[in-house]
Amino acid sequence: MSIEQFHIHVADEVLEDLKYRLNHIRWPEQLEDSNWERGTEQEYLQSLVSYWRDQYDWRAQESELNHFSQFHCTIDGVDVHFVHERGKGPNPIPLLLTHGWPDSYLRYKKIIPLLTDPARYGGNPEDSFDVIVPSVPGFGFSSHPKHSGVNNAYVSELWAKLMTDKLGYSKFAAAGGDIGSGVTRYLAFNHPELLIGIHLTDIGIIRDLMTIQDTAGLSEEEVLYVKNTPKWIADEGAYMSIQSSKPQTIAFGLSDSPVGLAAWIIEKFRAWSDCNGDLRQSFTQDELLTNIMIYWVTNTVWSSAQIYYENTHSLPPLGYIEVPTGIALLPGDVLLPPKDWAARKLNITRWTALARGGHFTAMEEPELLADDIREFYRTFRA
Repeated sequence: MSIEQFHIHVADEVLEDLKYRLNHIRWPEQLEDSNWERGTEQEYLQSLVSYWRDQYDWRAQESELNHFSQFHCTIDGVDVHFVHERGKGPNPIPLLLTHGWPDSYLRYKKIIPLLTDPARYGGNPEDSFDVIVPSVPGFGFSSHPKHSGVNNAYVSELWAKLMTDKLGYSKFAAAGGDIGSGVTRYLAFNHPELLIGIHLTDIGIIRDLMTIQDTAGLSEEEVLYVKNTPKWIADEGAYMSIQSSKPQTIAFGLSDSPVGLAAWIIEKFRAWSDCNGDLRQSFTQDELLTNIMIYWVTNTVWSSAQIYYENTHSLPPLGYIEVPTGIALLPGDVLLPPKDWAARKLNITRWTALARGGHFTAMEEPELLADDIREFYRTFRA
């Protein structure tokens, strides 16, 4: 039952090894008439790696991350890392935030203080939350699973035990995007008695819509989804196909090459964010590299990819979710879900189209997302 405080401190040897690798890169060539359409663009990546090697300061980033109250505990044999920041208000709601891939718990770094201490940012202290941000097993500072079967449903069971058995909350709120959306939905489906409500920024790829042959009776949004999704998967889904089928093969290269790891991750941050093709509009170099570093220093890119395989091969079916659900959609995100389909699967009580932002909303537009989360849960505070 013990919970231990945790502080990040990466061994000097790990950083020295990284420095050596960044000084001994064998670069591929790139066709003169190509840009990002074939994958990560070399000129941009070389510029980022140059900054990584010569200016980026991991120790400064490490110190900043250590300002959060971080802990470790063991649940069903899995060592779970999590942030637990107490709300500064009269009656904070416990809020569990789950990240996705290829991000990490860093996704919520900017939004944590907005939710725990709204008064500091001009908000109402009665809107405060206790914020809990775990690292998904196999990601970052949580241990990687030793066995198969660790899918979204499995993680949701760990989170239920974290929130109740470990932290003592009898009822709580939950939110997430990407893998975090799937984990949150399984948590709500299997443990509705624990959830005040759930807040999502996406609902994943809708597989059952893609198998429909006769679109008669579908809404216009649903028909467009059926039409456009296969093209998106063909153009952008190579990572998903590999990680869902042969994650161990790609793991050797990504675990051995920091540049390969950066290229694999950076491409998705550019494609899925609301940056109009220019990463500098949405992220600083330090943000991008710190997220990459969390994968590198823990050697968890291989284990993080495994959840795609598990979600393809071992995930149980998900039924109607009765827990009140808020959905905030972002214009720069991918495969926005049709509202009619979502309403048949979830008890939607709030549906919002935010003005800006993409897949990594909490990093891109933390204020907009924090406002929507506060507004959704305000109705449950009474």
